[in-house]
Amino acid sequence: MGGNFHNSSGLPHFTLTGLPGLETSQHWVFLLLGALYMVSTVGNGLILFIIKEEQSLHQPMYYFLSLLSINDLGVSFSTLPTVLATYCFHLREISFDSCMAQMFFIHLFSFMESGILLSMSFDRYVAICNPLRYATVLTNVHMLCMGLSVFIRSFCMVFPLPFLLKRLSFCKTNILSHAYCLHPDLIRLPCDDVTINNIFGLFIVISTFGLDSALILLSYVLILRSVLAIASREERLKTFNTCVSHICAVLIFYVPMVGVSMAARYGRHAPQYVHTLMSLVYLFVPPMLNPVIYSIKTKEIRQRLCKILLGTKF
Repeated sequence: MGGNFHNSSGLPHFTLTGLPGLETSQHWVFLLLGALYMVSTVGNGLILFIIKEEQSLHQPMYYFLSLLSINDLGVSFSTLPTVLATYCFHLREISFDSCMAQMFFIHLFSFMESGILLSMSFDRYVAICNPLRYATVLTNVHMLCMGLSVFIRSFCMVFPLPFLLKRLSFCKTNILSHAYCLHPDLIRLPCDDVTINNIFGLFIVISTFGLDSALILLSYVLILRSVLAIASREERLKTFNTCVSHICAVLIFYVPMVGVSMAARYGRHAPQYVHTLMSLVYLFVPPMLNPVIYSIKTKEIRQRLCKILLGTKF
């Protein structure tokens, strides 16, 4: 039976799905996703351009924002080929190697996003709790090391996943739940024992998302304690206002992720399109909203953006 679903190299093909139960709305969904891709690409591209051109933004906080924008572009471009093929051209089949490559990059950029958000929380912690040491702690060399460590950690976590899947036997119709390849979706399909895959998957989630979210929470407990120690109410608000954009970025990244995880565990009786929509929110909304939030909340970015788009200062 297994031969029906394997190619000449012995590796299976997978079938991508759009929105089960909403097939008649696929074109509208693609238009919506196309709009999200456009906003994400243009928005993050503009953020990178403005930070490069605006001298006043050449400081640690905005260097980390540049990394976040590059990463968000990576997330968008990782899902684009198969989403385009599924929703627009109705091409559903994907080879094993292509699926593994896409899974690798989607999870790599997801783990990197978590690490970048942690680095940004450290930046806010030092700026508010130890402002006199800010220039010596967050030097260009230290920021480069932080960026490299985020990449290396994420790469090391994701690198084994394709090899752990390649050793398994796939002996049934390999239909995925989404228009792209995700590890939790793929480990439902093999006929072999996937205990090692499940344990390793849980380990990398806890050691990245779990650890990062705990450290981000700790940094904000310390930031809040420092802010509340400031005598003037106006100064407290002004200081905490520098964290609002980052708090929003953290929430729009972690809340959909928790939602997807909870739905997978406790929403098994919900229609399949609910799970698919939640995963779309998780992958598509943060890259779109991050540049919008930072454009609204950062005066220099807002002014430069208005100058580019309207030819006037805001």
